[in-house]
Amino acid sequence: MRPTCSRFPPRPLGSRLAWSATSRALDSLGQSLVTLRRTVECGVPYAAFDCYPVLVALMSEDEVAGLASPGVGPHPRPWPDDPRLDPELLGSGDRRNVIDQYRYWTVDAIRDDLDAKRNALHVAIQNWEHDFNIGSIVRTANAFNVAAVHIIGRRRWNRRGAMVTDRYLHVIHHPCESDFIEWLHEHGIAAVAVDNLEGSTPLEASELPENCCLVFGSEGPGLTDSLVASCDQLVAITQYGSTRSINAGAAAAITMYHWAVRWAR
Repeated sequence: MRPTCSRFPPRPLGSRLAWSATSRALDSLGQSLVTLRRTVECGVPYAAFDCYPVLVALMSEDEVAGLASPGVGPHPRPWPDDPRLDPELLGSGDRRNVIDQYRYWTVDAIRDDLDAKRNALHVAIQNWEHDFNIGSIVRTANAFNVAAVHIIGRRRWNRRGAMVTDRYLHVIHHPCESDFIEWLHEHGIAAVAVDNLEGSTPLEASELPENCCLVFGSEGPGLTDSLVASCDQLVAITQYGSTRSINAGAAAAITMYHWAVRWAR
């Protein structure tokens, strides 16, 4: 009897054609036969959208990141004589989530190049709930090439949403709020809490310092009162609808962009 996945029961056999199309698409994206075989063992066939959560759960961080970028194939020979290039990527192709400038570069080479032009902005996330939004915030922080990302609280955080972009960032862990605030004081960086709390200043009317750290909370509980009290500034994103708050990842992107308009290189 064919084994099934209890969370995703098998669909009628008529959906085999849909699964066949899905498997071909995944193969074109460079997914391994091992991943496909493990998926089949979970109870295929599924329609494309039904099987996607199963496939993502089985993929490595690199495979998930590969879905976000079409990538490039093996580099034609002769290969360029450049120490920044990774011979393995030159030979097999580069499907990482990086801009074209960094195709075939090693992780260290990319990070060193980004270090030479980092923005002064820091970003911090209070991590109490293993929130998926943390990965999204880290990915946005990479897009704005921030100086560092700070994780406050639990050391482990949900990296899947980061799409491996944390490899090109400096991620600093702080076991508690006081350790984080002390680090900022030592480095002359102002802490700016971002939350729609009483006493906050509208973001669009706020002048954010160049050397600052934007501090975000987890989805739902937001920032703790003690951390807000320790910050130098409290800002909120003006809203015009009925929802109490917007997604934490979206709020982080809006606030980073607001800082970048004034200070980014």
